Amino acid sequence: MRMRLSTRLLVSHLAVAAVGTAVAYLTIRGLVPHLFGQRMGRMAGGGESGGAGPGTGPGGGVGLRMREVLLPALDTSLLIGLLAGTAVAAVLAILVTRRVLRPLDAVREATRRIAAGTYEGGVPLPAEAELAALATDVNTLAHTLSDTESRRTQLLGDVAHEMRTPLTALDGYVEGMIDGVFTADADTLTALSEELRRLHRLADDLSGLSRAAEQRLDLHLQDTDLADLARRASERLRPQFDDAHVALVVDARAALPVDADPDRVVQVLTNLLGNALLATADGGTVTVTARRNGPRAEITVADSGVGLAAEDVERVFERFYRVRDHPRRSGGSGVGLTIARGIARGHGGDLTAASPGPGAGAVFTLALPLSGT
Repeated sequence: MRMRLSTRLLVSHLAVAAVGTAVAYLTIRGLVPHLFGQRMGRMAGGGESGGAGPGTGPGGGVGLRMREVLLPALDTSLLIGLLAGTAVAAVLAILVTRRVLRPLDAVREATRRIAAGTYEGGVPLPAEAELAALATDVNTLAHTLSDTESRRTQLLGDVAHEMRTPLTALDGYVEGMIDGVFTADADTLTALSEELRRLHRLADDLSGLSRAAEQRLDLHLQDTDLADLARRASERLRPQFDDAHVALVVDARAALPVDADPDRVVQVLTNLLGNALLATADGGTVTVTARRNGPRAEITVADSGVGLAAEDVERVFERFYRVRDHPRRSGGSGVGLTIARGIARGHGGDLTAASPGPGAGAVFTLALPLSGT
C-alpha cells in the first residue's frame, strides 16, 4: 500500500534528521577520543622533560581518568542531541507538510467543484511560487471552462431561436391546410419548401461551424492564384450587384500564388461579397482589391454601407451575430463569417474587419500566406 504524500514528507524529514545526526555522532565519537589523546599527550610532554606519553607521566593517570569520564558523557550528550534533533525535525516536518499540503488541498477541492460544473470560487494563491503557478493554472482552467459553458448555452439558445421561425411557419401552414384555410396548391407548397430549405441551410451552417471550431475542415490544398479567385467570385455575383444598383469595382490584376483550397476560398469571398451587398444601399459601391503585403496575399472587400461600431468589429465573427439596420434582410443563419474566419485560419491566414464607424462602411481583409514563404 502506497503511503500518502503527507506521510512521505514527514518520513523524509525525519530520515534527513536521523542521517545528519548519525553522521555527526559517528564523526564526533570517532574524532574526540583521538584528538583528546593527542592534546593530553602534548600537555604531558610539555610538563615532563622526558617526553613521556599520556599514561606514563604524572599527567598520564589524570588523562586516563578524564578519558573515562569524558567518553560516557559525550555518548549521553550525543544521544540526547539525537533525540532532541529528531523531535525538532518532526515538529518542523509537520509544520512544513501542512504548509505545502494546504494549497494542494485547496486545488483538489477546486478541481472537484469544476468536475461538478461549478466554476466560481477560485483557488487562493499561496506564497510559494510553484504552488501559486499551479493555483493560477487551475483558476485559468475554471475560467476557460466557464466561458465555454456560457458559449455552449448561448449557442443552444441561438440555434433554438433560429429554428423557431421556420418551424413556426411550417406549423402554421400545416395547421392551415388541415383546417382548410390553405390549399395544397403550388404557392403553399413553395412556401413550405422555402421554410424547409431554411432548416436545411441552418443544419449545413451548424455542421460547418462545428468543423471550423474543431479545426476539422476538409481542405484540398493546391497551387492557386488568389487574385484569380477574387475575380471569378466577383464576376459570378456581379448580376446581383447590378440588380441592387450597387457598383462592384474589382482591382485584382497581379497574380497572388497561394497554397489553398479554391472551393473554400471562394466560399469565404462569396460570403464577404454577399455581406457587403447586404450592407450597401442603392447607389453605393463595393470594391474588391488584391495585393501583396509582405509574405501574405490579401483580398480586401470594402463597402460604403452601414459600417460597424467599434465594439462590433470583432463581434461580427461571433455565431449568429447580425448587424442592425442593413438595407437588405439576410436569409442566412448568421454563422457565415464565423465559418469564413475558421477557413482562413485553417489555411494559416486570417480574416479581419475594420470600420471607421457607423454609416462609414466597412473593410474585410482575407490574408493567406504566399506560396514559398
